[in-house]
Amino acid sequence: MSGPRHADRPSHTEGSPLDPDALEVAPGTLHETVQGWIPQLATEEELRIALEKAFDYRGDVTLTLKNNSKIEGYIFDRVTGASLGTSFVRILPNNGHQKQKIAYAEIAALAFTGKDAAAGKSWEAWVRKYWEKKSSGQGDLSLQPESLE
Repeated sequence: MSGPRHADRPSHTEGSPLDPDALEVAPGTLHETVQGWIPQLATEEELRIALEKAFDYRGDVTLTLKNNSKIEGYIFDRVTGASLGTSFVRILPNNGHQKQKIAYAEIAALAFTGKDAAAGKSWEAWVRKYWEKKSSGQGDLSLQPESLE
């Protein structure tokens, strides 16, 4: 007893929406450049939007708290609650201290001060560098990561 093969199903043939050859090149994600940005935090909504972008940012930010203290580090987690008092970010300070949990209500200002560690690190940039090395005749075709300093 034999039935149709899974690969012979109409949804898996050329031209179908699930054609693997057509899906091989998918559109990329466009990342907004926020490095160096100091957002205005006049409203609760502006604060929430800026902190969401800070969570997605791949570099350090500087938080200025309402008590005038500053914390520079990487935001690695956030919880959005119904109010600013129940919403918080978790930050890994770059001074080596313990992770901190800070309520949105305590934040007076935010600045994207650190270098975006992944800026310009797209697949296309990697391929372009690879082919530049190959066409110049360099023997070692491995690409070393750039220093974050």
